[in-house]
Amino acid sequence: MRKLLIVVDFQNDFVDGSLGFEKAKELDSIIYNKIVKYKKNNYDVIYTFDTHYEEYLDTLEGQKLPVKHCILGTKGHDLYGNVASLYNKEEDITFLKETFPSLDLANYLKEHPYDEVELCGLVSNICVLTNVVMVKAALPNCKIIVDRNATASFDEKLNNETFDILNGIHVEVI
Repeated sequence: MRKLLIVVDFQNDFVDGSLGFEKAKELDSIIYNKIVKYKKNNYDVIYTFDTHYEEYLDTLEGQKLPVKHCILGTKGHDLYGNVASLYNKEEDITFLKETFPSLDLANYLKEHPYDEVELCGLVSNICVLTNVVMVKAALPNCKIIVDRNATASFDEKLNNETFDILNGIHVEVI
């Protein structure tokens, strides 16, 4: 069975930076342990990075969310905490994305199918949700899992509603 873990945007700016929130810090050891488990079992791990540039505030997203974050080359763009210690820039599959979902990720998955894909990271109701939809589009018969303990949102109501939406599109929420 081909299994994949996608670590979505577990970056400093979403944990303790410009868009950070307290609950995000609690995910570090949970995501760290997931990565270790996947790698130990010779399953794949992919990382996505929310990636913006100095002119971020001039983009549509920057106009809707006027907080500079995840600027390429800054500490805020880097992975957070213990998760960062597992990341190998030269070897790990990585997708830099300028918006919430990654079309490049979906295209990659279409060419490299998996039987099971689990997603974790930040933020549940934005980038995790939209990347789940991309996985679903690329791999319509793949089992998709989201562990409610390995994702979070700055808005607990939206976080819980996201799990309902995920269930509605046949994602297994554990």
